[in-house]
Amino acid sequence: MNFLEYKGYYTKIEYSAEDKVLFGKIEGIADLVNFESESVDAIEKEFQDAVDYYLDFCKEHNTEPNKPYKGAFNVRISPDLHRQLAMYAYMNDESLNKTVERVLEGYVISMTKI
Repeated sequence: MNFLEYKGYYTKIEYSAEDKVLFGKIEGIADLVNFESESVDAIEKEFQDAVDYYLDFCKEHNTEPNKPYKGAFNVRISPDLHRQLAMYAYMNDESLNKTVERVLEGYVISMTKI
């Protein structure tokens, strides 16, 4: 796979044929932090250095680094599905957020078993 993880941050490694380099950016943060390497052997270290640079930069500037994921996101679905989920949540005495979380968790677990 082309994905790397370091200190809870993720990236997807891509290749630019035009520039003849591997590159990526830290995913899941508001800031743009990217990196590149001409070497397959060095790209993981470049990613780790980029994460460390980002964390050091935030510390030096007294800013809180973005968490890779906050646990909240907007999803657009059909009104009918929204109603069905809301009614299911109501009938099971749980919040709509909890119902959606359980559904998504079940889906992700089932997909990782493939």
